[in-house]
Amino acid sequence: MVTYAIETEDLCKDYSDRKVVCGLNLRVQEGELFGFLGPNGAGKTTTIRMLTTLTKPTSGRILINGIDLLEESSRVKAEFGIVQQHISLNRDQTVRENLELHARLHHLSPMDREDRIEELLKYVNLEENADQLVDHLSGGMKRRTMIARALIHRPKLLILDEPTVGLDAQARRRVWDLLRKMNSDGSTLFFTTHYIEEAESLCDRVGIMHQGRLVALGTPEALRMRFGLVTVEVKDRKNGTKYRYFSDRVSATEYVKGLSTVEKMIMRESNLEDVFVGITGKKVLDE
Repeated sequence: MVTYAIETEDLCKDYSDRKVVCGLNLRVQEGELFGFLGPNGAGKTTTIRMLTTLTKPTSGRILINGIDLLEESSRVKAEFGIVQQHISLNRDQTVRENLELHARLHHLSPMDREDRIEELLKYVNLEENADQLVDHLSGGMKRRTMIARALIHRPKLLILDEPTVGLDAQARRRVWDLLRKMNSDGSTLFFTTHYIEEAESLCDRVGIMHQGRLVALGTPEALRMRFGLVTVEVKDRKNGTKYRYFSDRVSATEYVKGLSTVEKMIMRESNLEDVFVGITGKKVLDE
């Protein structure tokens, strides 16, 4: 019998008369690096909250590493680590003290605590910053501290909500490298993002959420192929920008040759945002 890191069956969450997540059926394989893509308000964070026991589903079922979350919530909590979207570290403590506190909460023995903290400081490249106050760290260092904290109890699954939000380009790339390293070391990673290039660069598969529903699921390349691997943008003042998708550059070039005079034309490789717009009619960053 196959055990998935995450499995949901008809998962729903309602607030009053508003359906935030509707009938989510999702399977994330062990060892997978899975991205959850969608605009703000699509239901990504609510899904994360249900997967991490912070919000109770209205209906449906959640299995984490084969364990029923609703029936064994205490046991499930040992199976995953969580990195929240907003910085949730103790600002008046050092990096080491934050990790020490979390290790105690997970009941690690004194010897195991010390060894694990040193191991993780090295793993996230924060050895030289271990005794700095969190308030004095850069945004990227704070995020790496949160990742180290989430790994303190050696979970099989790491769940991250917008792990690079608010970071500059260099800090984001460092977090990307860390996520790849964790995945290559055997961790299953499930993270939400609305950064297209992040999902395309990192993920084995992505799921696209829109208005609480999973509207697409597959590898980045497979999803692009649904519409075409080449995009032609035709811009003019009267009609705005129109997008056409083609399977290859030969077909796209033939289309361009047949165009009448236009103000501007761009031919490029398609991306996941093209897929998202094609399915939903909105851009990923739309509120």
